[in-house]
Amino acid sequence: MTDLHTQFIELSQLRIGMFVYLDVGWMDHPFPVSNFKISNESQIETIRSLGLERIRYAPEKSSPEASPIASDSQHPQETKVTESPGVFAARQRRELLANQQASLQVCERQFSHAALTFKQVTELVHSQPAQARELTEQLIQGFLGHILGEDEAAIRLLSEKAGEKTSLHSINVTVISLLLGRALHLCKADMLDLGVATMLHDIGKMELPDRLRWQDEHFNHAERQLYHEHVLHSLTLARKMGLSANVLLAIAQHHEHADGSGYPSHVLGDKLGAISRIVALVNHYDNLCNPANPAFAITPHEALSQIFTQHKPRFHTPTLTAFIRMMGIYPPGSVVQLTDERYAMVVSVNSARPIKPKVVIHNSAVPREEALVINLEHEATLCIHRSLKPLQLPKAAYDYLSPRKRLCYFFERGLEAEQRTDDGVAA
Repeated sequence: MTDLHTQFIELSQLRIGMFVYLDVGWMDHPFPVSNFKISNESQIETIRSLGLERIRYAPEKSSPEASPIASDSQHPQETKVTESPGVFAARQRRELLANQQASLQVCERQFSHAALTFKQVTELVHSQPAQARELTEQLIQGFLGHILGEDEAAIRLLSEKAGEKTSLHSINVTVISLLLGRALHLCKADMLDLGVATMLHDIGKMELPDRLRWQDEHFNHAERQLYHEHVLHSLTLARKMGLSANVLLAIAQHHEHADGSGYPSHVLGDKLGAISRIVALVNHYDNLCNPANPAFAITPHEALSQIFTQHKPRFHTPTLTAFIRMMGIYPPGSVVQLTDERYAMVVSVNSARPIKPKVVIHNSAVPREEALVINLEHEATLCIHRSLKPLQLPKAAYDYLSPRKRLCYFFERGLEAEQRTDDGVAA
């Protein structure tokens, strides 16, 4: 499977035959799916009524005659003759940067929508559990609309401002777990159960005192026991919502380990449910990267290494193997040094080509807000040499790359056309 190139166009450029993506929440449009080929003018009018400034479409999946009409399309030869190579390259760069920024904004807007929905669920779970369940399932159906299509889905690192503490962990675990579920070829019913379980696995923490909602290595025995009770609280609320037995099992086992070292029931591997294995692994990974105290956070690269070298017996081997293959050696958020000695930060990983992620490269000649995301898949001579801890970066590179203290992840779909570094843009 190859990356599908998409581009943003104005709503006035919509045509019948275009394959479009509605990058809004599941409940924010009336269509049954979020990406489809436009078949009539009524659909165009409905899309224009959604209040979007621009829309993303895939030329490769659109009808050949459904090309957007550009303002200079009547004089294509004149543009080629009058536009110098330097001007052309600068314009290309501006367009690519605008597309990349728009794509990131779409991801962050969808993450914010998910965070708002999660907040509503926590507010309704006691008084209106059926509505809380409905909201959660609608949210997960929207997520599945992003990842169960024909196109590839990548893991995208967002800015720290995209998430806040109470929802960030649940959304991160949900996003990564669903991508892992897809990699493991779970059926649609199990994918829905997986998404609901991961979104709600920690909902019982709201029953704990504030200071005990986030695990702390300095807890005494009594505090640790109280913290462990959040699993039972989550299970109680899940039953109140009428969730499926599959979801209840995954919530009950999200801290269990294959070697029996987990809690609260010390379940052994052969008793762990299929989706429980995914939830327990991804939950552990995100807790390593996003602990209660950011001072104890380790890099995504270190987290994967620690899980594999120190905690491998805790996890179901095929699930762990698929997870490492999907995340790559350098998951989003990793700080790295390239083979040309420049420093970079990984911002996106495509599970089909995990050793060639997308990176932002430190370049003092280009302002940080204008830095392009470079796809190493398209770089014949450039790759990652080693992973670094953020504090190993020179100060200028650290300030430029701004390594995240908290990692926020979301899905990235329909990857845009890339710019190679050999044209001087990122060099």
